Amino acid sequence: MPNVFDTLIERGYVAQCTNEQELRELFDKERVTFYIGFDPTADSLHAGHFIALMAMAHLQRAGHRPICLVGGGTGTVGDPSGRSDMRKMLTDEQIEHNCECFKKQMARFIDFSDGKAIMANNAEWLRELNYVDMLRDVGACFTVNRMLAAECYKNRWEKGLTFLEFNYMVMQAYDFLELNRRYGCKLQMGGDDQWSNIIAGVELNRRKNGTAVYGLTNKLLTKSDGKKMGKTAGGALWLDAEKTSPYEFYQYWRNVDDADVEKCLALLTFLPMEEVHRLGSLEGSAINEAKTVLAYEVTKIVHGEEEAKKAKAGAEQVFGGAGGAAEAMPEVAAAAGDKLLDVLTAGGVFASKGEGRRLIKQNGLTLGGEKVTDEGYVLADADFTGERAVVRKGKKKHYRLVKK
Repeated sequence: MPNVFDTLIERGYVAQCTNEQELRELFDKERVTFYIGFDPTADSLHAGHFIALMAMAHLQRAGHRPICLVGGGTGTVGDPSGRSDMRKMLTDEQIEHNCECFKKQMARFIDFSDGKAIMANNAEWLRELNYVDMLRDVGACFTVNRMLAAECYKNRWEKGLTFLEFNYMVMQAYDFLELNRRYGCKLQMGGDDQWSNIIAGVELNRRKNGTAVYGLTNKLLTKSDGKKMGKTAGGALWLDAEKTSPYEFYQYWRNVDDADVEKCLALLTFLPMEEVHRLGSLEGSAINEAKTVLAYEVTKIVHGEEEAKKAKAGAEQVFGGAGGAAEAMPEVAAAAGDKLLDVLTAGGVFASKGEGRRLIKQNGLTLGGEKVTDEGYVLADADFTGERAVVRKGKKKHYRLVKK
């Protein structure tokens, strides 16, 4: 069986590693317990978390044990990494709710049966710490000079870094120390923007426990132009079907740039690399086969096979010219006599009426295949076929109007 480290490299996950050779040998010698932390800043995981969950799943499939750590404690502070301003403060109730949402979603990717994985919440130890004891026991292991050299703090220096956020690195490092003590955790993984925080945990374990532990970061999910992937006009690409429908989710991956298809197939599916390379080598219109496979496989992992089939069928109906009565499309309730702009704004198709008016002026809205040119257009019974009608926003977003 190949070393899982080689699998991670081949599929394009690995960005940085504290000691590659030692970690590779560790994967060969024993069942490694490792963790990734997820701060509950929202009530759903998003596409940026997806790559981390996939890396975690590959390690579990190779026989290693994941710890999914939800940040009930660190979430009260907020990670300054990659931020130009301070994160919004959440209430304890919001944090607890978001943690519970994360746990349900993680179970789609990670097998928690028979002790194969651990679900933990750092509120269990961080909220019980005595501040003075923490300063004496852990604070003495950190130098301010070194902390300020970290990218996550340097980027905030000009705009101002609160003392609250300054503590985040110490808290995350303490998580690694605690997980090592409790579960024998020897590896922390995370996005490449977490490198400074991960290094802090590795060093804290060495100083306090005298143990050799490791850090590994995965590449962030970016497009070929370097911009973050997983952003839509409405915001993040969520893994929760209530926030981003399976159809919209499918369509996002079906429409990625040609240059990003092979990378996404490698990172976000379990397809063998031979098939990934074959699909990635397709050119011209043939690349659409690869995009369809990508969209189906990713949607199947996140939402299940049934939803993936519905989304695929819905897309084929729309783009195959079959009228668009697709079960998988996001639905918006409407009735004859309603103003179309009001219906679509209330249904979340438009963030505001202003956005809708601009799109109509740009000829970017169609109803039943006909362009809508009047921002005051009122729906009529004739617009509905079988109690339904299809609206297209821009070139790729489709919605189904369902008659009330």
